[in-house]
Amino acid sequence: MARAVARILAAPLLFLNLIMYFIVLGFASWCLNKYINGQANHPNMGGNGATGFFLKFAILALVLGIVSKVAGGNHLRACRNDSLAAAGSTSIMTWAAIALAFGLACKEINIGGFRGWRLRLLEGFVIVLAFTQLLYVILLHVCLVCKISG
Repeated sequence: MARAVARILAAPLLFLNLIMYFIVLGFASWCLNKYINGQANHPNMGGNGATGFFLKFAILALVLGIVSKVAGGNHLRACRNDSLAAAGSTSIMTWAAIALAFGLACKEINIGGFRGWRLRLLEGFVIVLAFTQLLYVILLHVCLVCKISG
């Protein structure tokens, strides 16, 4: 019973996270391009000492998140032990990377200074994705526990 509920809840969360990962990847790519080109004083960019690190780890976490959602979609379609292992392991790696980006986003907010709207939007999305990814990891492992115990 809990396995079916977790599977029903995981499907919309997987789709929502996938859409958010693609949107945020676009914003992060734009910000990283401006940062690399030395246009940190662009009106929509800004930043501080943590911006470079935040952008690099955010893009890493976002690409891992997209891969994790592909593996999760395969698991929801097949619902086998091997697909659960792939979905679970990639979701844990993604959560670790997004937690690192979350910490850097908090550090960037804490340092302060001028940050453009795109950078602030990126920070907010990374913070939201950290919690939705954690919820997704929990739902996948509820499926794992239910499969082992019953």
